[in-house]
Amino acid sequence: MTTFYAWVVPAYFSGSPVDHTWVTSYDNRAHPYADIAAVKKAGQSNWYCWGDFHASGGASGHPDGFVGSRKGADPVATCLVQPNRSCNDSPAARGTIFKYGIDGVCHQLANQVLSATGTKGKAPLTVKGVRGYAVSTFLYGTYGLQQAAWQSKLENCAGIKPLRSMPRTAEERMEEFPDDFEETARAALSDKPELLARLMALRSDVTAYTARRMPGFYPPDADFLNARNQHLLDQAAALLGPEDFYKVFGIEPGERVDVVDPTILGSQGD
Repeated sequence: MTTFYAWVVPAYFSGSPVDHTWVTSYDNRAHPYADIAAVKKAGQSNWYCWGDFHASGGASGHPDGFVGSRKGADPVATCLVQPNRSCNDSPAARGTIFKYGIDGVCHQLANQVLSATGTKGKAPLTVKGVRGYAVSTFLYGTYGLQQAAWQSKLENCAGIKPLRSMPRTAEERMEEFPDDFEETARAALSDKPELLARLMALRSDVTAYTARRMPGFYPPDADFLNARNQHLLDQAAALLGPEDFYKVFGIEPGERVDVVDPTILGSQGD
């Protein structure tokens, strides 16, 4: 078994209420490898999660960047998402977040890696609690919008020996995996079941809408995606009102939350 570590750094612009997340097989507080060559030489793994290499982390609420750790099956994680490669260079490093900002963002890809920490009856570690997470899971879910591809990926990796103690079919495994947004919303609106039901119905409509492929030859750019996402988030604010919106999302209504980094979207390959 390998111990997986989840990390954060602030997102790409100053003042953003969003964190970038990634995963390693080592504690970078004890072993701050200078670059990916040093990581490989040490026989360790770094999952970039649609970001750059980071020797260490640190963000508001997580001064040293550490989000959490748990033991899991390294062969499963490397089957699901290729480590030690940039997502721009290697499609295998993208898991099923094939198109950044369209299928999901770094939070969803980090969760795909961390799914290797789950066991039957125990949900895997996720990056729940980082800044912007409620927003990204409202829009993209816990593991991204490519649900059929994700279930297929899980099924293909389920034959690996360390995974045999886990649920045996993709459907069984999906039942073991959390819907972090729903859990957050239920906790925040526990005394308002009707409002919770309306929010979850809106969320279902939102993920169905965001999962649709845009017509046209060129993929949408970051400005378009962030504007679309903000519009969808504003619908939640109108439904919930300021107090309940803050309880669920941890931000004030109308606050700009650009979860799509234009530098990543503009550099991703085919």
